[in-house]
Amino acid sequence: MSTDEDRGSLRRMLRRLTASEAEIEAQELRRECAEHGGVPVGECLRGQVVSVAGRLRTVVYTPRTNLPTLEADLYDGSDVVTLVWLGRRHIAGIEPGRHLTARGRMAVRDDRKVIYNPYYELEPPK
Repeated sequence: MSTDEDRGSLRRMLRRLTASEAEIEAQELRRECAEHGGVPVGECLRGQVVSVAGRLRTVVYTPRTNLPTLEADLYDGSDVVTLVWLGRRHIAGIEPGRHLTARGRMAVRDDRKVIYNPYYELEPPK
């Protein structure tokens, strides 16, 4: 006779076998985010001071005539937040694939979540 624990582990195994690679990656990122004390980006609201953790997907330098910006998309498995550093062309260590924790006030620009000039901590490379 099987116990509830056996059924739960069987369900997890079947879910893992049938899940896509993107779903598995998102689940692992959500777990890592929780370990670093980050709030899931999908649960963050405009105006909140938040701490989010995840992996940088893209990093783009946007030259503007009056104020250059460095923008990076941080994905945590639940949603994406764009980190924007005003007046910066490059920041050492801010590159696609790096894991980091960022803190700041959540804003919304063009229906996308944004944190301007966040405080950040880079995670050691894996």
